[in-house]
Amino acid sequence: MRFQYIRSRIRFFRLKNKEPYLSLFKILDFYPDNLDLYEQAFMHRSIAVNQSGIQNNNERLEFLGDAILNTIISDVVFNYFADKREGFLTNTRSKIVQRDTLNQVALKLGIDQMVSSMPYASSHNKYMYGNALEALIGAVYIDKGYVVCRHFVEERIVKRFISIDKLASREVNFKSRLLEWGQKARMNIEFDLVKTFVDDCGRPVFQTEITLAGKPLGKGTGSTKKESQQLAAKTVLNRIRKDKDVKRLIESLTPKETS
Repeated sequence: MRFQYIRSRIRFFRLKNKEPYLSLFKILDFYPDNLDLYEQAFMHRSIAVNQSGIQNNNERLEFLGDAILNTIISDVVFNYFADKREGFLTNTRSKIVQRDTLNQVALKLGIDQMVSSMPYASSHNKYMYGNALEALIGAVYIDKGYVVCRHFVEERIVKRFISIDKLASREVNFKSRLLEWGQKARMNIEFDLVKTFVDDCGRPVFQTEITLAGKPLGKGTGSTKKESQQLAAKTVLNRIRKDKDVKRLIESLTPKETS
């Protein structure tokens, strides 16, 4: 790591336009190799240009960063809580990677000063900066690899801005959030207990399925009925935000179906 840092410093001093690298260094604590990746990570789709049929925005990097972030946080939480069960670990990870948390971290890192977008974009998407943070994580992963990316997430995000113990103890009611969304969108959200069984250790397991206007959207499995509902709601909220098929389904619902 020390050798790489010295090498990046030497390369930095040879550059003519140092400002983008300086701004990124303040966020990352290292100098990037492929600046284009980071510029794309901060490009919101509202100003993206089409190049040979490909939208040059940060959505693909956001997709990758979301997956990488979940992997890293899973590892962090797994090691931090050595005696906790799967349901607790899943809930804690969800609280760390949820939109509100990531958006707050992005603002503290100064990512709002880096994102390129149309003036109206932030008012229509309150999680734009959190999404850009995920895209940034995707860019770091491609540019530097998993080890550096994990170091960035742990040292520059988790240790500086996230209290794992505090988040773990905080109740996040995904079910209430989903029902509130359904009321605002005038859509019928239903929670159905579809399966109960006992695992290999003799512990009860519950599985809840959520339907939107009668169409299944996601399931959650937990050690209690409440936990299964919360995990199912978290999955559905994520799909509503990211899944294009779900977005098309929502758009296709008629007033009669949503009344």
